[in-house]
Amino acid sequence: MSVLIHKERCPQNHKCPAVRVCPVEALAQKGTEAPTVDAEKCIECGKCAQACPTGALQMDDQPQ
Repeated sequence: MSVLIHKERCPQNHKCPAVRVCPVEALAQKGTEAPTVDAEKCIECGKCAQACPTGALQMDDQPQ
């Protein structure tokens, strides 16, 4: 499983609320750009997807 970021759903010029909930700091945001996920750090807990109000972050359960 992994986190997918749908940048077209991510509003511009805002601080992503999902960044604050990541327990391992795998989700990062530069300024007000769309967030990015560090796959090496991500533990695939899904907290970021739950915290995203626009559905821009989603868990992908497809095998990699």
